[in-house]
Amino acid sequence: MTLAHPLWLLIGLLAAAAFLALAHLASRRGAAAALAYSDLAFFESATARRIDPALVLALLCAAGIVLLGGALAGPHIVANLPARGAVVLCVDVSGSMRSTDVTPTRAEAADAAVRAFIDEAPAGTRIGIVAFSSGAGVVQALSDDKDALRDAVARIPPPNGGTAIGDALITAARLLPASGKRAIVLITDGVNNLGADPLAVAPQIGAAGIEIDTIGIGTSDSGQLVPGTDEEATIDEDALRQIAAAANGAYARVADAGSLRSRLASLASSTTRERRRVDASLPLALAGGVVLVLGLGGGMVAGKFP
Repeated sequence: MTLAHPLWLLIGLLAAAAFLALAHLASRRGAAAALAYSDLAFFESATARRIDPALVLALLCAAGIVLLGGALAGPHIVANLPARGAVVLCVDVSGSMRSTDVTPTRAEAADAAVRAFIDEAPAGTRIGIVAFSSGAGVVQALSDDKDALRDAVARIPPPNGGTAIGDALITAARLLPASGKRAIVLITDGVNNLGADPLAVAPQIGAAGIEIDTIGIGTSDSGQLVPGTDEEATIDEDALRQIAAAANGAYARVADAGSLRSRLASLASSTTRERRRVDASLPLALAGGVVLVLGLGGGMVAGKFP
């Protein structure tokens, strides 16, 4: 916690101490006056009391004064809060996503993972979906309507064509607002062969304050071929690591459908939450006011003070 005006907290502490001293003095005078007209039985009864209600009420009032002083001091705390920002999911739908080294296919595993991301994202987070193969297209503009987003997953086209990762990143960045918490989650095998160079695009996106997290889907040693071709199903992990590093993101390789869903579900929280400095003045002021009113009100009802 940091304080913008710590002097107010010191004033609150001094005021609370002064209040306690005055309350104690008043209590002693009241007790002395009562004892002057009491008998021995009353004295024994009074001194046997373990908890003095007046002291409790005075402490309550003092706590309220300290809280009000703390509120005036301008306290700020650092908290991990939902950023309610914007995230674009870039889903590879190139021909290589038909590969079955991830069960049932890379494409079907990616679709299931996107649904998991949507389900796990904090309420209010705006999510967009971009699908890419030889080019990139917007499947769903930014929205916080989870039903609409789930419907959009069904509109992701089937795998076909080349892989234009750089074009997908450019399209995703254009969907995002100019400020706030913004992230791109790239789900691909990382083998770029068309369009803009993603290794040149990623640093530009990172410089704009947009994070890129990359998810590598597939294997590089399965020995399987991309269906309908004589090309080996592989993954370019080095490129995905470089893309993520250039935009302050993280890379994770996922070789099966279950772990892909788990990884994206965890990213739903990590990419849509951030540590922020929060002004705690109002909560402290409200708490201090309530505590002070309770203390003073209780004291007046009990006849302890003023």
